[in-house]
Amino acid sequence: MKKKSKNTRAEWEKIAKGELKGKKTSTLDSLKPDGIKIKPLYTSKDIQNLEGINSYPGMNPYLRGPKATMYPNRPWTIRQYAGFSTAEESNAFYKENIKNGQTGLSVAFDLATHRGYDSDHPKVIGDVGKAGVAIDTVEDMKLLFKGIPLEKMSVSMTMNGAVLPVLANFIVAGEEQGVSKNKLSGTIQNDILKEFMVRNTYIYPPEPSMRIVSDIIEYISKYMPKFNSISISGYHMQEAGSTTAQELAFTLADGVEYVKCALSKGLKVDEFAPRLSFFFAIGMDFFMEIAKLRGARLLWSKLMKQFNPKDTKSLILRTHCQTSGASLTEQDPYNNIIRTTIEAMASVLGGTQSLHTNSFDEALALPTQFSARIARSTQLILSEETGITKTIDPLGGSYFIEKLTNDLVKEAEKIINQINKMGGMTKAVEKGFPKLKIEEAATLKQARIDKGEEVVVGVNKYEPDTIEKVDILNIDNTKVRKEQIKKLSMIRKSRNNKKVLASLEVLSNAARKKSNSTNLLEHTIIAARNRASVGEISDALEDVFSRHKAVTRSVSGIYNSAFEGNEELVDIKSQIKKFISNFGRRPRMLVVKLGQDGHDRGAKIIATAFADIGFDVDIGPLFQTPAEATKQAIENDVHVIGVSSQAAGHKTLVPELLKSLKKEGNRKILVVCGGVIPPQDYKFLKNKGVAAIYGPGTNIPQAAHDIIQLIQKKKNIAA
Repeated sequence: MKKKSKNTRAEWEKIAKGELKGKKTSTLDSLKPDGIKIKPLYTSKDIQNLEGINSYPGMNPYLRGPKATMYPNRPWTIRQYAGFSTAEESNAFYKENIKNGQTGLSVAFDLATHRGYDSDHPKVIGDVGKAGVAIDTVEDMKLLFKGIPLEKMSVSMTMNGAVLPVLANFIVAGEEQGVSKNKLSGTIQNDILKEFMVRNTYIYPPEPSMRIVSDIIEYISKYMPKFNSISISGYHMQEAGSTTAQELAFTLADGVEYVKCALSKGLKVDEFAPRLSFFFAIGMDFFMEIAKLRGARLLWSKLMKQFNPKDTKSLILRTHCQTSGASLTEQDPYNNIIRTTIEAMASVLGGTQSLHTNSFDEALALPTQFSARIARSTQLILSEETGITKTIDPLGGSYFIEKLTNDLVKEAEKIINQINKMGGMTKAVEKGFPKLKIEEAATLKQARIDKGEEVVVGVNKYEPDTIEKVDILNIDNTKVRKEQIKKLSMIRKSRNNKKVLASLEVLSNAARKKSNSTNLLEHTIIAARNRASVGEISDALEDVFSRHKAVTRSVSGIYNSAFEGNEELVDIKSQIKKFISNFGRRPRMLVVKLGQDGHDRGAKIIATAFADIGFDVDIGPLFQTPAEATKQAIENDVHVIGVSSQAAGHKTLVPELLKSLKKEGNRKILVVCGGVIPPQDYKFLKNKGVAAIYGPGTNIPQAAHDIIQLIQKKKNIAA
């Protein structure tokens, strides 16, 4: 009679060892960038005595969801982050999306607005209407929401630097639509700490910026009960390259800092904490992202207990999520539809309250109506066709998910403890700690992709034989800017300029006073009613606070260490030795960001990697004009300028850079471009004089090889 097999761990180990031809099962273990070990098998022993393991949704520690009934009662809000060109065009886009099933609006503003400049400012020539909608005054905001009932529609606004004038314009637009501020619902991002860490669309230094945050929290807690005063964002950290544990830790540490900031205004924790919200990125690490959202709720409830809230709602983390932009690829772009679907599923299984799904063409350009419809339908299909909304926390109790959630929380707590030892997140940001750690993580990730250790289908494995042509949305930046300048001019002529100047003076005087003596948002609303522009309001505050200028640094040795011994890198370094022998110095590159685009992940990775490879690398300060970049390039005697672009200003700003070089009589310096540039624009840029273009997914050692060759082929090369 055949002996019955025992269903035990030891028996499984025995069978598995046989399949592995004698190797231990531990050889199947893998390690996450966070240091978390992933085992091939989890059992009930892995989840014994874990925190929150027997908890229920809607109950402390909220591991299983912030609401007791979750999606069976009310599915997540379907939002689409959108805004481009003029307020009129964005308004038409919103109305179409609402008609097709969208249940909340999420507004993207252009970089000129983010940075507190009016559309007629000389520094924003290439930025107006490009990566979002241009908003100069209340009149633009009214056009943006024309025919959209603000008492019924939840509106999320991604705004941090120019948060005062933008929020004020929204409140006044509501008033003049007949909707009082106490009926407005939605969220203002108002998360300035992450701007200093990764996104860089700040205006003022950290201290006055935090004062603005607390004033907005105070005002909204008093007068806008349906509105969220802040959306604490981890999204941009992941987009900048953070690990999952870093995103979780830095985001919640930011949240704690904002709570302390509001308490310093004299507010009680229960007056504002229930209206705090969070914003996370959802990338391709499926189970890790599910664990992150579950762990975020658990960890936030623990962190909030230090403030002794009486209302249990103060312990609850509610979040919006957005699928990853960084995971989208220019190569084989239709793969992005699958990526976004997987990320959306992770977000929903993790228990998000609202979701934006990126369009497949966003690695190339702004989304078209066609791609936006696919992205929106992804959510509708998940909600309406899959049955995913029928069960609360369907992965709750999974041995793997519960253990992964616990492990991730522990890793995040280690980072938060480091931050606490520094004196909190503001101090950590001032020391550059989060920024450095994120840049290190981003560089290591790029190295893994370049080496093929981390697979990106269609980029470093299973590359397509043909290039797919994708229709893109093209914004005529010059036309939009002219239209905005015309509207601004008409408003300045029709408004009472004495009242404008008087209200701006009151605002400046308020900024000079101690923070607890006055509220800056109250004074900004008055200025906005008088039709003061975003730029004028920002200038009135800048006169007192000054404009923040960050010191540009880059990590060193990280890329090199990850590539240690790699043949491709050895070959590149050999080429550089020959270059030095022939020309008496290393190839020298200036890496620049032109215009108001603060997304510097790509620029920092390139600068770090090229320096590690053997180039002499200079990094231009953020927000350079073409003329400023030209001056720096000539003064530093570089061979090549590398322009990193993400915000669609390349067709305006790069030709200006080439003109500027020509004007200065320098024809030796090469210009190359990289980043989010539609293939349709390659010919235009090359006709203008760009030597080479490198899109998302470019292999860095290969790019370095190409650029060395380009420099050497250039006639009259400067030795």
